[in-house]
Amino acid sequence: MKNKLGIYIHVPFCAAKCAYCDFYSVAGQPQQWDAYVHRLLAQLVQAAPDCTDYTIDTIYFGGGTPSLLGGARIARTLDELRRRYAVEPNAEITVEANPDSMTDEFLSISREAGVTRLSMGIQSAHDEELRALGRIHTFAQAQDAFFRARRAGFDNLSVDLMMYALPGQTVPQLEQSIDALLALEPEHLSCYGLTVEPHTPLGQQNPILPEEDTQADMYLLLCEKMAQAGFEHYEISNFARESHFRSRHNSRYWAQSPYLGFGPGAHADFGGQRIEWPRDLSTWLAGTARPVIEDEHIDRALEYIMLSLRTSDGWDAAYYRATFGRDPTPIEQAFSVLPPTHISHTGSHWHLTDAGFLISNPIILAALDAAETH
Repeated sequence: MKNKLGIYIHVPFCAAKCAYCDFYSVAGQPQQWDAYVHRLLAQLVQAAPDCTDYTIDTIYFGGGTPSLLGGARIARTLDELRRRYAVEPNAEITVEANPDSMTDEFLSISREAGVTRLSMGIQSAHDEELRALGRIHTFAQAQDAFFRARRAGFDNLSVDLMMYALPGQTVPQLEQSIDALLALEPEHLSCYGLTVEPHTPLGQQNPILPEEDTQADMYLLLCEKMAQAGFEHYEISNFARESHFRSRHNSRYWAQSPYLGFGPGAHADFGGQRIEWPRDLSTWLAGTARPVIEDEHIDRALEYIMLSLRTSDGWDAAYYRATFGRDPTPIEQAFSVLPPTHISHTGSHWHLTDAGFLISNPIILAALDAAETH
């Protein structure tokens, strides 16, 4: 049986740069979209011989705003992938999409091309919050795009709620956004707290964020509302209506599974190496960009602790011992002093509760310290 591999494709183009965004992206430049696809296809062809022992079970177009490319360019890329790689018939194929670029052409052609999942950057149900974030769509446009995606045949739609802890945001405002997004009946919801990066337009405004206690109330409200709606809280920031609607591609990151990355700014974890493509569109288009291979040692055992505790599956002491040959006892001892309101365990599995997710950083640091000092 062949091993499974994921493919991440970074599409750096955006209609406009959002005020908070720290991902690599460039605004406008539609004249470069065809050149981007041409270079992307060349990279896919070049990497294919290294992947003959793998089948592809997830493909993820991230960005940037991949939906800007339109359905035809997405379809052309998928055609090349299927021609060069062993893409599984039931592969999860996700495209990130913003409401303002989800045209009927994009929806119909990408669905026909085999895209199985859209991840929609809705972010808020309040237009004033969307404007503050630099988003160029309204919530009404987001609703319209969502329902058009349904009519186009998409039965796996994820929505992003960005962000609890917005400047000036109140708990009732967040609750209204959660309710409005749940009313759409998506299969998946991702919700991320606002991280203000100093070099972004939002960071330069020095915004006043809600107090930490208010942010905690917001997170716990989110968890409560999603549970009431029947969603599974399977990762700190991610909720799925049923387990088969979990993001299979993102789950491979948390499970330390291999994936290739293509496009400027893309990352890869393949053949025991971590690789990053430079965040520079011009050199990437010219074919002169060279991937940077991380030369520092990666302690996969410590990484497993960090990543597994982000998920509802949690950290497994038996797997830790069998896979990494290390004694799990010190970590279990560190967990055992935590209250049951924050961590729970069944057999050799330990996983954080919603309250534990809220303070996951110090819990993870305590586990890492226990692993490194014994």
